[in-house]
Order: sequence, then C-alpha cells, then structure tokens
Amino acid sequence: MASFKSLPGFRDFYPEDLIPRTHLFRQWRRAAHAYGFQEYDAPVLESLDLYKAKSGDEIEGQLFNFTDKGDREVALRPEMTPTVCRMVGAKANALKRPIKWFSIAEFFRYERMQKGRGRCFAQFNADIFGEAGPEAEIELVGLLVQCLRGLGLTAEDFYVRLSDRNLWFYYLGALGLDEIQTKDMLAAIDKFERLGEDAFKIYTDAHGELSDEVRTKVLALLAIKSLADLEALVDGLASEDLTARLTDWRQLLDGLTAMGLADFVSVDLGVVRGLAYYTGFVFEAFDRKGDLRALAGGGRYNDLVGKLGGPDLPAVGFAIGDMTMELLLRQRGLLPEILSQPDVYVVVGGSDERLAAFGDIAELRSFGYRVDYPMKDLGFGKQFKNATESGAKLALIYGSDELAKGVVKLRDLAKREEVEIPRDQVTAAVADFLSG
Repeated sequence: MASFKSLPGFRDFYPEDLIPRTHLFRQWRRAAHAYGFQEYDAPVLESLDLYKAKSGDEIEGQLFNFTDKGDREVALRPEMTPTVCRMVGAKANALKRPIKWFSIAEFFRYERMQKGRGRCFAQFNADIFGEAGPEAEIELVGLLVQCLRGLGLTAEDFYVRLSDRNLWFYYLGALGLDEIQTKDMLAAIDKFERLGEDAFKIYTDAHGELSDEVRTKVLALLAIKSLADLEALVDGLASEDLTARLTDWRQLLDGLTAMGLADFVSVDLGVVRGLAYYTGFVFEAFDRKGDLRALAGGGRYNDLVGKLGGPDLPAVGFAIGDMTMELLLRQRGLLPEILSQPDVYVVVGGSDERLAAFGDIAELRSFGYRVDYPMKDLGFGKQFKNATESGAKLALIYGSDELAKGVVKLRDLAKREEVEIPRDQVTAAVADFLSG
C-alpha cells in the first residue's frame, strides 16, 4: 500500500504545530487594527499574465503555474503585491484615501528550500495607497516594529534598515551613470553584502571596467550609517534632486524618532531590495544577532498600480514571513506552549450524570468558556488526572450524591480546594472564579 507524504517544501500543521502560527497571526492582526488598517483577502489562483506584467517572463521559474481546464494560463500566487494592486486599481476612484489594507495569506514559490524558507509559506502584508510623502513610510515602519514588538521582541533582538533607491539613482546619476548603468549597479549593490567587491562583476560584465572614482564613491555611500554622514557625503555633489531627497530623509527620520522608534531603525544604504518595481524608500527588518535571513522587507512602488492597468497611484508596503519569524521566536524562547487548554473540565460519575451536566456545559460554552469532558465512562481518578493534565483552571464535579442534593462541586485544580454550589448558579460561579 502506498504511503503518502506532504510534498517537498509544504508543511502539515498538527494542532501543536499550529500554535506558533496562530500566535503570530493573532499578534499581527492586533497591531494592524491598532494602526487602523483594514483586512482583505483574495484568490490564491491568479492569471499568469498578472505576474508577467509585474516581473517579466523570468518570474515563471519560481511559480507553480499550469493551464487550467478553461485553457487559461494560471499560477498560485507567489506574493500579494500584484494582487492588491489589481484590487485597488479596479476600485481606486471609490476608495477613501489613504487606503490602508493588510492581509495574512499563504503563498507558493518553487525555489530551493533552506532555513526559514519553504515552497508554501504564510505572510503578513500591509500596504498604503494614495500617500506620496514619507508619512506613509513612517506609518508602515511603525507598524512593522509593532508587529515584532507585540511578539515580545525588543530593540536588542531586531532593527529596521532604511535605504532609498531614488537616492541611489540621483547619486549614481551625479557620478555620470545612465539609467541602464544605474540599474546594473543596483543589482550589484543588492549582492554586495554577500559577495563583497566581487558583486561589481555584475556591472563590469555589462559595461566594462569600473573607474576607481565611481567604485570609491559607491563604497563611500555603502558605508553610510547616519543622516549626518549622508548629508556630508552628498554636500559636494551639485544635484538638486539629492538636496530635495535629503529633505524627505529628514522628515522620515524625524517622524520615526518622534514615535519613539529611533532605537529600532538604522540608516543603511546597502539595502536596495532586488525587485525592480521599487521606486523610493526601501527597508528590511533584521535579526540583531545575524543568525537569520531578513525577517521582513518592503518599500515604495509608485508605478505598479498603473502598470497593472489601474490609475497612477503612489503605494508603499511590506511583508513578514511566518517561517523565519517562528525560528526567531523559538530561539528567543518567546513562543507560547499552550493556547487551547480548557477553562473548565467537567467530571461526571456516569451516563446519567453526564446527561445532567450537558445543559450546564452548553450554557457555559454559549458564554464563550472553553469546556471539556470525557466522552466515555472513566473512573473519577482518571478524570481528575485528565483535568489536571488538560491545563484547566477548575473542575465541575457531577456525581450521584451531588445531583441528589441539587448541587455541583467546583474544584480549584491549582489549590485542590472544593466548594459546593447550587445547580442554578453554575455559570455565575464559573464566571466569578475565572475573573478572579
């Protein structure tokens, strides 16, 4: 007989395995609601052309794509940005701006599996449409920090690296590089942290030798770690675009500082994000200890809604993946062990007592209490053991003697203390106990 397993890169979630992801989703939703974002959802299957329009034909190498029964070329979504741009673009004129949306959804990429990366994974996505200024970045970086702080992480655990593709374009333009040269240089810079100066080969293979002056200037900008150093570096370059861009940088950093987030952010021009659709500020959250890949990433993509058929609409967003976040929380000992223990465990003497208890069980559950009971006859000793192991705070005991007297015993499982309560006061007694 065949033995079936999940596909490579896909995960089964047994109840105990689902606890960490449920915890992540709960905290992410709490943060998004606090920031005034609205939740949306969308189909997991999209037209293949949607991804080709955003990234070109090369995207197909990472897609789970096929021809469906209607002879349509389709793909499982590898990311949410094209989908949310399609949705916003379709109703842009009817949506109140700024549009602040978030989602938590599954995604699929056929790529090499490694630590913190699979072929099916979940992401929290948050985007703001309709705000062209740095206020949108301030809001989103603040939300990103809150998503991680809500999980118990601190500035000692992570930080957000801030960079700017526009500034790179202006800077490299001032050094004499044209648009094509600049894009290839950005592709090299994106690999610089991993490859060092060998990354410049991406540029030299296409454009020949790199002058010592340009190399030195690029390395100088890569070394910048503060706004003051950035201002000093570009001061000698006669560029109105660079001067104006520094004003946006000041607004961004002043806003984040005023929000109390200075300890969580760092100027780092080494982050350029590999996706070509980014058009301005970009940012990534990293583990301070450096053990894991980027925890989250995003940036501004002002041209994408229009490129996908909607109106011109400024946009910025970010995503957090569940797999790397779970690894980090596990390393820091911040994952909850149990989220689903019952509030009340009902101990019953036999089948008659079980039927007598059902009405109280149903009423307690209708008030939102988590109530469990044995589904088959067990001795009292076994039931009390199950009650303690379940993690319940109290037990309700329905024995023949108790029912004859019209009472139920309420046992504090931590203190092992019991009191008798009238049958018609069970719900009130439970509510009083659990609120104390």
